[in-house]
Amino acid sequence: MTGDPFASILEWTFARLRDQDLWRRRERRQSPQGPSVQVDGRTLLSFASNDYLGLANDPRLVEAWCQGARRYGVGAGASHLLGGHSEAHHELEEALAAFVGTPRALIFSTGYMANLALVATLCPRRGRLFEDRRNHASLIDGARLAQADRHRYRDVAGLKRALAAAAPGGLVASDGVFSMDGDTADVPGLLALARTHGAGLLLDDAHAFGVVGPQGRGTPAAQGLGHDPALVHMGTLGKAFGVFGAFVAAGTDVIEALIQTARPYIYTTALPPALAVCAKASLAIAAAEDYRRTELGERIHQFRAGAAQLGLRVLPSSTPIQPVILGDAARALDASARLREQGLYVPAVRPPTVPAGTARLRITLSAVHTRDDVEHLLGALAALPPGTA
Repeated sequence: MTGDPFASILEWTFARLRDQDLWRRRERRQSPQGPSVQVDGRTLLSFASNDYLGLANDPRLVEAWCQGARRYGVGAGASHLLGGHSEAHHELEEALAAFVGTPRALIFSTGYMANLALVATLCPRRGRLFEDRRNHASLIDGARLAQADRHRYRDVAGLKRALAAAAPGGLVASDGVFSMDGDTADVPGLLALARTHGAGLLLDDAHAFGVVGPQGRGTPAAQGLGHDPALVHMGTLGKAFGVFGAFVAAGTDVIEALIQTARPYIYTTALPPALAVCAKASLAIAAAEDYRRTELGERIHQFRAGAAQLGLRVLPSSTPIQPVILGDAARALDASARLREQGLYVPAVRPPTVPAGTARLRITLSAVHTRDDVEHLLGALAALPPGTA
């Protein structure tokens, strides 16, 4: 036989995605991350980045990376358990544990890998997992890979019913700040229910660290909670902290269990030590420079006030994630293209990333956006044809 053996398998998938306006295209950025970026050769004002504090191109982090590279080289060269774990990794883990207020922390290459590891470790095969319907894909995939007995809930009341109908124990999993909607979970409510029913709580706080709570310590701190042995905290370093990687902050036993048994930790190369040096510097900057969170809060308030005046369908979010719901995918794509004509980079988010009928513009704000930047965005949204936004 000759020809492409995969064509017949993939042809139907490709046709379906194109017919439903769900085909994705990678765009090439030719500049550092920032409020203005070069995308496919054009300079655009960006409202697409998760660089919430504006640290991704901070000169101090560039210098920290260079210092780390001069000491450790540019790569790790091995997994953590086979010679890849450096003093820089250890110092970053200690700094992260102190920042969150937990006994220990553990670095992962990505938040996706951290969540896969956590679900497999804390909810072994056929274990009961109670998860919010809007959880990040990594938590959903972790449950599938672990072959967990999954119970999905819509709100705290739904979780209460699900836990009451099940035997004691299990794991509750939720985003802290939901990545597509921007709203915040009721962490005290989730934790109280989990404890009442003998379960633990896994909180994916990827979009909260650096932004939410005192010094950006995350949603539990923002909601008045300290360290609790029943709470396991996951965060990323590539969003508000502007670097790359992820971490788990928890009690000693949980961290040790991950080191000893978690395949996504054991069987992968460690982050470059130079990156760990850079991340530690970013953590210190983010914690110390409260003005960044103040500026960000002002831009969020400005955008929401303007969106309300325009009558936009914006979800109730007090975080940098401000989704404008448009409905179908074609409408979202059209709005995104029209905004680009006005010099704005605001990608459309479509199913399956979000539920059918809720395609949207996912607008993300940064501490380095100016008032004029947000006014430009609001003006461009106001200029969209009726029915577009």
